[in-house]
Amino acid sequence: MDQSLLDAERRLQAAQLAGDVGALEELLHDRLVFTFGSVTATKTDDLAGHRAGAQRLTELVEDDLRVFSEGSTGVTWFLGRLAGSLGGEPFSARLRYTRTWLRTSDGWRVIAAHASYA
Repeated sequence: MDQSLLDAERRLQAAQLAGDVGALEELLHDRLVFTFGSVTATKTDDLAGHRAGAQRLTELVEDDLRVFSEGSTGVTWFLGRLAGSLGGEPFSARLRYTRTWLRTSDGWRVIAAHASYA
């Protein structure tokens, strides 16, 4: 297991829970594409949602996490429970995330992510 990728994933989770836009800015690749059902979002979309308070997490509990890296590419598979609000509406769900990471000169950055209900 690549400890640096595991650390990056855990930093991402902490930044999501804290709504830390600065940390998310560093961890998300500029060309990020995120998909969830019929929704597709970019890094700009994600950061704007956090800045505006449209996305707020109050709970993020990791049930399972798997990490793989080869060269400059990494993948993380997260399974966990999330709660908070989206657009002012409360939510609570068990979700699976698959994230593809690129190792850059500045560290690991998420370039693609997909989430689904578990």
